[in-house]
Amino acid sequence: MQKREKSFGIQMLSVQPDTKPKGCAGCNRKIKDRYLLKALDKYWHEDCLKCACCDCRLGEVGSTLYTKANLILCRRDYLRLFGVTGNCAACSKLIPAFEMVMRAKDNVYHLDCFACQLCNQRFCVGDKFFLKNNMILCQTDYEEGLMKDGYAPQVR
Repeated sequence: MQKREKSFGIQMLSVQPDTKPKGCAGCNRKIKDRYLLKALDKYWHEDCLKCACCDCRLGEVGSTLYTKANLILCRRDYLRLFGVTGNCAACSKLIPAFEMVMRAKDNVYHLDCFACQLCNQRFCVGDKFFLKNNMILCQTDYEEGLMKDGYAPQVR
């Protein structure tokens, strides 16, 4: 069975002046600031809710934190430490788990490698590309091959 990542939301709340100060889960001191963070059913100073690896303030980098092995992590470090990696179908080099990728059928590509494998034309969002014998082709190269070989299209 595959384990799913454990992600939790972070809420920024205004401290109401007439309420009893809440204790911070990070430093155990009372939160007297104007704002506090609520995460993992606990309250935190904005400076106390940090990634265990890179020390970034989690309230500033997004609205989600990740936990595993008793660590509180930002998304990037969670994926770097526990994410699944694979190899690029074009260059065969490792793709870090936190890196953005392009996909075509079962193939995964670095963004820089997602280009026609004959002429190296990079694709933009919305561009038509073709997959032939596990090669990504631009429309021009695909149609030239179609004229020569008579192969059937797989438009993506």
